[in-house]
Amino acid sequence: MLYPHDIEEKLGIDKIRTLISEKCSTELGKSIIDKVKFSSNYDLISKLLSQTKEYQNILLSSESLNLFGFSDIRDSLEKSKTEGTFCSENELFQIGKFLHSLELALNFFSEHSENYPALFELCNNIELDKRLIVEIEKCIDDEGNLKDDASPELQRIRNELKSKYGQVRKSLYSIFKQSEKEGWVPEGASVTVRDGRMVIPILAEFKRRLPGFIHDESASGNTVYLEPTNVLQGNNEIRELEYAEKREKIKILTGLTNKVRANLTDIRSGLSFISKLDFIKAKAKFSNEIDAIVPKINYTPTIHLRNARHPLLLLSFMKEGKKVVPLNVQLSEEDRILIISGPNAGGKSVSLKTIGLLQLMLQSGIPVPVKEDSEFGIFNDILIDIGDEQSIENDLSTYSSHLKSMKAFLKNGTASSLCLIDEFGTGTDPQFGGAIAQSVLNELNGKKVKGVITTHYSNIKHFAENTKGIINGAMRFDMHKLEPLFELEVGKPGSSFSLEIAKKIGLDSSVINYAKDLIGDKAIDVDQLLNQLEKQKQQIKQRDEELKKREKETSSLQHQYQTLKEELDKNKKDIINKAKEEAAKLLKDTNREIEKTIRHIKSNKAQKTETKKARERLQNLKQKVDEPKEIKKAPLVNNDQLEPGDTVQLFDQQVTGTVISMKGNDVEVQIGLLKSKVKKNRLIKISKGKEKSIKKERAGSAHGMNLTSKFSEFNSTLDIRGKRVEEVLTVLDQFLDDAILFGLNEVKVLHGKGNGVLREVVRNYCKTQIFISNVADEHVERGGAGITVITLN
Repeated sequence: MLYPHDIEEKLGIDKIRTLISEKCSTELGKSIIDKVKFSSNYDLISKLLSQTKEYQNILLSSESLNLFGFSDIRDSLEKSKTEGTFCSENELFQIGKFLHSLELALNFFSEHSENYPALFELCNNIELDKRLIVEIEKCIDDEGNLKDDASPELQRIRNELKSKYGQVRKSLYSIFKQSEKEGWVPEGASVTVRDGRMVIPILAEFKRRLPGFIHDESASGNTVYLEPTNVLQGNNEIRELEYAEKREKIKILTGLTNKVRANLTDIRSGLSFISKLDFIKAKAKFSNEIDAIVPKINYTPTIHLRNARHPLLLLSFMKEGKKVVPLNVQLSEEDRILIISGPNAGGKSVSLKTIGLLQLMLQSGIPVPVKEDSEFGIFNDILIDIGDEQSIENDLSTYSSHLKSMKAFLKNGTASSLCLIDEFGTGTDPQFGGAIAQSVLNELNGKKVKGVITTHYSNIKHFAENTKGIINGAMRFDMHKLEPLFELEVGKPGSSFSLEIAKKIGLDSSVINYAKDLIGDKAIDVDQLLNQLEKQKQQIKQRDEELKKREKETSSLQHQYQTLKEELDKNKKDIINKAKEEAAKLLKDTNREIEKTIRHIKSNKAQKTETKKARERLQNLKQKVDEPKEIKKAPLVNNDQLEPGDTVQLFDQQVTGTVISMKGNDVEVQIGLLKSKVKKNRLIKISKGKEKSIKKERAGSAHGMNLTSKFSEFNSTLDIRGKRVEEVLTVLDQFLDDAILFGLNEVKVLHGKGNGVLREVVRNYCKTQIFISNVADEHVERGGAGITVITLN
C-alpha cells in the first residue's frame, strides 16, 4: 500500500520515470514506463533488478548490442491481421528491420546466457521464423522499396517500362527541340510530366501549331502542357505497364503480408521482448549515469544505507560541479524509528525524502545510488506525511490534514510498514501538538513500524531518548561558521540553533536576551550542552583528520626509506658479484697460463733459456694475482669542509643529496624526498655539474623502467578536439608510433563531429600509412562519427 495517492509526486519518482523515458530508443520502450509500479514481491523485485544490472554490465563492456533502429510496427501488425489486406513497402521494411534486430538479440543472449541469465530468460521461449526475414530482405531493398527482381513478372514489367520510357523520351525531346526552334516553347522551359504523362510546355498562341492533347495550363493561361500525337500511343503503353506494375506489387506485398500474418503470435512475443529490453536498457543507462547499483535485498523490512544520495539532487549538483553529502542510516528491529532534529534548512527533509525515494525506486525495480555494502528490506507499505495537504474545498486545514494522515498511519501501519513524517506535530499550539505527536509516536512504536520522523519538539526528542525501539539523530551544524553541514549523525538529538542563527543574522541582543528569559535556564542549558557536544565532536574530528594525514606522511616516508635501502643493498650485491666474476676470470687465466708453461717446457726439453722465460711469465702473473686491489676510501673531510647547502655524493654510490645540518661526525642529508643521517667519512663534496652528470647517468640506466612507465601511462584514445589542423599531424604521428612500439592492435582518435575538418585530416593521413589496415567510425552509442577507430597491422 502507498499513502497518500500523490506519494510518487511528493517523493519524486515521477521525475525518475521521465528521465528514464527520455533514454528509451523506441515508443515501445516508453509505453512500458507507466507500468512501473511499487511491488512488495521479493522474487519480482529481484528479477527486475537483476535484468537492469545485467544490462548495466553490457553497457560498460565492449560487447555491442544495437537493436533499436526501427519504427513502431504495432499498427502494421494490427493491419496485417485482416485477411486480404496488405502492408505497404515501408511497413514491411520496418517489420523486416525489427525481425533482424530480434534475431540479433536472440543470438546474443543465446551465446551469452551464462553472463546474462536474467535477460536470457526473457527471450528463452521466443520462436522466430528466419525464412520470413529472408523473404522480406529478398523482396525489399535497404531504402524500403520493392526490388526489381522481387518476382520474375515485376522484373519483366520494369524492364519494359525502362525501354518504353526511353523511346517516348527520345521522341518527345526531338519534338521539343523542333518546337524550341520554331519559338513555340517559353524561355527556360523543359519537358515535364502531367497526370503521369510526359508533355511539352507550349505558348498558348501556338497550341494549334502542334497536334496533340492538352493536359493542363499555367495559372496565367499563357502556357499549355501538350502531349504530342506522336507519343500518345507510347504514353498509353507506359500507363498500362504502370498499372501492371502496381498489380504485381500488390500481389507480392499481399504474399509477404500473409507470411507475416502466419507468424503474428511469435512476432508479437518478440515485440514484447524488444520493448522490455529497450526499457531495461533505459533504466541501465540512467543507473550508470547516477552510479546506481543493485544492493543486497532482505526479506525482512529493514534499511541499512551507506553513502546514499538523492538521485535528483545528485543530477542537479553534477551540472553545477558540486558534490552531494552522502547519507548513512540504519533501521533495524532494535532501532525501528529514527527521530531527526536539527536546524532549519539543515537537510532533515532531504534525508527523509532520500530514504523514501530510494526505497520506492528499489521496490519498483530501479537500482539506487548507494555503496555496495548497503542493504534494503522489502516493505508492504510506504506511508508518508510530507508537505501541506490543506484543502479549501474539503474544509481541511494544515493541521487537520496532518491528523488525517496520522489516522491513516495508525489504521494501516504494521511491522512491514515504512512511515515517513516531516515536521511532526506542527500546525497547531506547540504544547498540544507536541503531546498529540508523542502519543501517535508511542502507538506507532507499539505497532513496531519502521520510520523516519523530523521534528523540532523537545518532548519528542526526550521521548525517543528514553523509549526502546526509537533512536535520536541530528543534522550536524558548524559551530564556527554557524551554517549546516548536511550530515546526519545518529545517536543523539540535535539543536535547532535558533538563538545562534538569530545572533548571526544580526537580531538585536535585547530581543535575543528577552527570548532567553522566556525559554528558561533549563531549556537553554540543555541546548548549550548539545552545542558544546557538537563543538567537541568537530574538534575531535579535526584532530583525527590531522592524525590520519600525519600517519599517511609517515607511511610515505617509510616506503621511501625502504626503497632507498633496497637500492643500496642491490648496489652492494652488484659490486660483490662483479668482484666474484673478475676473480673467477683471473683464476681461469692463471690455470690456462700454468698449463701452457708446462707444455712449453716439455716441448723444449727443459732448456734453461726457455725455462727461464716461462718462469718470468709465471712470476709476472703471480705479481698480478698477489697485487692487492686498490680499495677506494672516502676522503677525510674536516669539519670546516662541509657546510649546510653543500652538494654531496654517497661514497661509491650513484646517490646525491644536499647537506641540511651537521652534528659531530653525523651529517643530515636531504636525498630526494627523504632525510637521512650519514657518517661524514661516507660523503664526498661535489659540484652542481657533477651532480647533474650523475643524475643523467642514473637516468640512462633506468631507460627500460621509463619505457615501462610510459607504457603504463599510455592512453589508447587520442583527444585532438580544439587543436589546429597543423598541430594534428605531429601529435597523431607520435601517437601512432607509440601505439606500434607497445604492440597495440587498435587505437581511437576523438575529434568530435563539428564540420568534419579534423575527421577528414585524420582519415586522409591514415590512408597514406601502410601499417594501418582499417579505419572506421566508433559504434553509434559510443560516439559514432565523432571518433575514428584505427586498426593497426
